[in-house]
Amino acid sequence: MTLVGSLPVTEPIPPVINTSPLIFLTKEDLLTLLQTRYSTVLVPTTVAKEIQQYGPLDLTYQTIQKMDWLMMVDTPPASAELQACNLDAGEASVLAWACAHPGTEAILDDLAGRRCAERLGIPIRGTLGLVLAAKQQGHIPEAKPVIERLRQTGMYLSDRVINKALALVGESL
Repeated sequence: MTLVGSLPVTEPIPPVINTSPLIFLTKEDLLTLLQTRYSTVLVPTTVAKEIQQYGPLDLTYQTIQKMDWLMMVDTPPASAELQACNLDAGEASVLAWACAHPGTEAILDDLAGRRCAERLGIPIRGTLGLVLAAKQQGHIPEAKPVIERLRQTGMYLSDRVINKALALVGESL
């Protein structure tokens, strides 16, 4: 049991997610990977606005409108330390939320955002980490085909990173 404020909470603190993981997971019909791990996922309004800029015909835009387990949250102000990271608005809003709510996992792929999160002591997971966790928990039979689909969608992952990730779940490229 975790305490948030003075109220006991039996579920883990919901993670907060950035734009790119939402886009990649939606394009490949993999949002269920989030649901296998979390009952609620927080989406900062800044991230939602980034997605809304793609317009109402965009698949990710349509998806976030109808998923009731994706909960929109207002972005708190960023600390000076976070502002010094010079991140784009989406990553900054995700990390600002996580800073204001200790213990919140940030789901983001951007390397600069991940490095900033590490400096700030924020737990992080990327899209690749979600795939590996799904494989380890038996939600998908193999990680490799899912990773290949994500790469085909435009997610950049080097062969070195993929080999290292696949080795963690007993697979190879």
